Amino acid sequence: MSSVIQSPRPFLDVARSLTGRRWIGPPAELERRAEGLAQLSALPLPIARVLAERGIEPDAAPAHLEPRLRDLLPDPLRLRDMAVAADRIAHAATQGQRIAIFADYDVDGGASAALLLGWLRDLGQNATLYVPDRIDEGYGPNAPAIAALAERHDLIVCVDCGTLSHDALAAAKGRAEVIVLDHHQGGETLPPVLAVVNPNRADEDGALGHLCAAGVVFLTLVQANRVLRGMGRREPDLIGQLDLVALATVADVAPLIGVNRAFVRQGLAIMARRQRPGLVALSDVARLDTLPTAFHLGFLLGPRINAGGRVGQPDLGALCLSCTDPAEAVRLATRLDDFNRDRRAIEAGLREEALAQVETRADPSLAWAAGEGWHPGVVGIVAARVKEAARRPAVVIGVQHGVGKGSARSVPGVDIGRAMQRLMAEGLIEKGGGHAMAAGLTVAEAAIPAAMARLSELVARQSGELDAGDDLRISGLLDPSGASVELLEMLDRAGPFGAAAPAPRFAFADQMVDSISTMGDSHLRLRFRSAGTAPVDAVAWGAMSGTLGPALLGAQGRRFHLAGKLELSAWGGRQRLRLRLDDAAPA
Repeated sequence: MSSVIQSPRPFLDVARSLTGRRWIGPPAELERRAEGLAQLSALPLPIARVLAERGIEPDAAPAHLEPRLRDLLPDPLRLRDMAVAADRIAHAATQGQRIAIFADYDVDGGASAALLLGWLRDLGQNATLYVPDRIDEGYGPNAPAIAALAERHDLIVCVDCGTLSHDALAAAKGRAEVIVLDHHQGGETLPPVLAVVNPNRADEDGALGHLCAAGVVFLTLVQANRVLRGMGRREPDLIGQLDLVALATVADVAPLIGVNRAFVRQGLAIMARRQRPGLVALSDVARLDTLPTAFHLGFLLGPRINAGGRVGQPDLGALCLSCTDPAEAVRLATRLDDFNRDRRAIEAGLREEALAQVETRADPSLAWAAGEGWHPGVVGIVAARVKEAARRPAVVIGVQHGVGKGSARSVPGVDIGRAMQRLMAEGLIEKGGGHAMAAGLTVAEAAIPAAMARLSELVARQSGELDAGDDLRISGLLDPSGASVELLEMLDRAGPFGAAAPAPRFAFADQMVDSISTMGDSHLRLRFRSAGTAPVDAVAWGAMSGTLGPALLGAQGRRFHLAGKLELSAWGGRQRLRLRLDDAAPA
């Protein structure tokens, strides 16, 4: 006699929402653990649910709610080559040697470069910053640039790149020493340099593989400060640099686990002091008028810093982050904001073309698109948009002169960087690599279909039994009367929230939509309430670009189940609770 395994009953009986998803609530076992944790720790049930989801036991709850860097910071010497790298950097700084920093053009690269530039400046040293042009030079070190830097410098430090750049870094041999501080997946061999500090080297145990490049740079500077201490020299302050580490950690979608939680929590507190001119100026042009959160780092500040490398001046982000003059910071931030507007305009058209291609392919494992003349500076962010829409790993490739340059974005459980390295090892692409959630590639135009077919196979193998992303996970039910600023402040103690640590998503059952309107070109603003309660504001970012916005636009006076995450908004100098709406279903 065979038995049939029943799928869990949809939460609030939502089997198909306005975005086509089934809502799934917390499993019974998780609810039991959360209730037990709440009773033993005297924590509110919503916070206990978050901790239970993370596997936190009652006795570990206090430490989780107050992550301290001194408790979570690993010994830098756990990483291979760290002693050599930190010693060389410290001696170069104290002996007045000529230092160049070769950085990637994204937020992680810019923040990593700013960390080093600030540390060296505190020691009275000015370093040369070099960021390659995305279109003319591509990602990572290239031989002409490295050779030119080696002629004029004693030490080159590559940040957020270089682990796979064997030939390019060989161009410095005999002229300058090279150190690589990176976090991208390594190959079987290392480039011919003095040191490669990378928690994702093939010979590392992976225990610190969740660090972004700025995290690796921070640990290197911790060790360099130890060297300075041993030399009897003054040590630059590092705690004040955690705003940069937090920004890079969130923007690079590094998992918020281990020391990354402390980096982001403490970095946000430092950022709130508004002491770094570049971040102050960027916050102001982004109209960030409340305390910064991880969401702001990833969706307001990050895109603006990236815009320089995507469609403008590649070193602009690093220059803004490392700027010490407030007036100059405003000028740089304004340029980045202008470039970000250009990027959005380019992205909008490309996104529609890419999604149209994806819809024509019946590939359940991989969403991919390629087009002649697509701007290489926006293929990464378009890949992220395609991933969100298709709810599976995505690749978007721009083709010029017979060569495709593309970016990939992944979902939890699928290491896209490892898959790209496999494609390169098999000769299907010319260059490729990255990390678990994001990767890049260069591929001959004629080889694109075969490479994507093989990538789909590799992704499918990793996916295993992962769901296709069609379910929307709900943390619990909440009534408007219980949604308060005080509740959100308590929930924030369980954060920060981001990759590998998602913010709790609450459902509001049977709500009356009081008002609804569009906001800008693609966003939706609404207000809802239940009987006898004050109305709650909500915003659905980008909703008009998908199915949610058009379906809700005429919903005034109707009743819906709503699901989303709580956040604070500032208006007229007051802070108010708001729901960041993810989905809705007719009640």
